[in-house]
Amino acid sequence: MMHPKGYQAFIPSVLPPDPPVRMNEELQVLLSKADMALGRLDGSIQTLPHPDLFVFMYVRKEAVLSSQIEGTQSSLQDVLAAEAKILQPDRPKDVDEVVNYINAMNYGLECLDDAAVSICLIREIHRRLLQGVRGADRSPGELRERQNWIGSHGCSVQEATFVPPPPDKVPQMMTDMEQFLHRDSELPLLIKIGLAHAQFETIHPFRDGNGRVGRLLITFLLCEHKVLLKPVLYLSYFFRQNQQQYYEQLQSVRDAGTWEEWLAFFLRGVLEVSRQATDTARQVLALRERHRRAVTENLGRVAGNGHRVLEHLYEHPIVSVGDVQELIGMSYQAANDLVMRMVDSGILKEMTGRVRNRRYIYQSYADLFHEAGPGEH
Repeated sequence: MMHPKGYQAFIPSVLPPDPPVRMNEELQVLLSKADMALGRLDGSIQTLPHPDLFVFMYVRKEAVLSSQIEGTQSSLQDVLAAEAKILQPDRPKDVDEVVNYINAMNYGLECLDDAAVSICLIREIHRRLLQGVRGADRSPGELRERQNWIGSHGCSVQEATFVPPPPDKVPQMMTDMEQFLHRDSELPLLIKIGLAHAQFETIHPFRDGNGRVGRLLITFLLCEHKVLLKPVLYLSYFFRQNQQQYYEQLQSVRDAGTWEEWLAFFLRGVLEVSRQATDTARQVLALRERHRRAVTENLGRVAGNGHRVLEHLYEHPIVSVGDVQELIGMSYQAANDLVMRMVDSGILKEMTGRVRNRRYIYQSYADLFHEAGPGEH
């Protein structure tokens, strides 16, 4: 659609695509493998003693990675430190954006217990995502009322790589997408979710935060349809590792209608990330058993308290002696002795380098969720 000001905005067709997606042999094989990998992931999470504790860290890993795609610098350890209220002078200023992402994600997942994914929910997620952080001046929770565009930093709309639909078209397009999500169809769910993600990013319904909301949409839809009982499939790792290809595949859908190529890329992501999460769950289980043995063998009469602290660490990987004192209900000196014995056992590690107000991190657990970027290991 040519705008009077001389730029061309893209108007996507309603879903499903017409002509229909060709379920060629490659897509059928990838879909089958992705479905099986998702099933194995869901089963592996159910074998964990406390699945919600695994989810706690996995949600934070996703929040960090999805935010990093949008240019934030905060790491998983920065977020854990912020949540533990550790004041670090060198802490990245954008850590609040990641904390917002965690809160928005948890809010959305709670809502899905009673309601389906909707425009109303998507808008509320967006509002929580941008509340009090970068983008707070860009109408959080409101569908955009001005033209936006995608391109290199500082480019004009005429120079943009992609210009989404005009703002007056956005409400109806979002309604059409919501109806597509709720309509009964013979499309396999993963295909439907892949189509919806690409459509959302093409509509680009908000002035800011579209990428993060669009990636959350994938997990919300999997949980709504009970494909996963716990929210442990997040594609931000795959999209970040293949960021240029991710953008190119989405643009190719707009330019040439290459839905099959996009869906193959999307399913490869589901397959790879499902396998990674399954492996991480296995490593969590092995780590927990190893450290339970270490507590039993090394802590003697206070092993019972050590086990309570160990379980606590899976939800609060950073603790102070005061936290342990409050958890166990013992004297400060006894709590300090217990923490020191857990340090000696290789479970806790002091992280502040300070003499006072020291904090200890369950480093080997946090390392299982390390968000390695391209070229890192």
